Amino acid sequence: MNPYENTPTAKLIADRVRDLSHRKTQAEIASEAGFANANMMTFLKNGRNKVPLDRVPSLAKALEVDPAMLMRLALDQAVGATAAQAITEIFGTPVTQNERGWLAEIRDASDNSDPRLTGRARTALRGIFGK
Repeated sequence: MNPYENTPTAKLIADRVRDLSHRKTQAEIASEAGFANANMMTFLKNGRNKVPLDRVPSLAKALEVDPAMLMRLALDQAVGATAAQAITEIFGTPVTQNERGWLAEIRDASDNSDPRLTGRARTALRGIFGK
């Protein structure tokens, strides 16, 4: 039984292990993440186990993904979508390195004027992503 097999977290881990396979083994990734048992990566990939939140920083580094993105996914997996939403409403959502870059560019482009997200600006932004 794999209760987390269709979660975005399990998919991300499986994809990253596959993408990194030309440079490091699954056992090396597990070791870098601080797991004593290399099989833990298999358990995470197939959704048998959820990602231990205390391992997110080391696992993100081993998988070469942004730790904030992995934390968002792991938090959702760990406590469920409703509880994860409550936690992020209180503490704020973890912001990835890429998102920090976008924010810095917005601040620079607006001369730090704290621009409102108007309908026109939203349309322009969504157009960048083809939506």
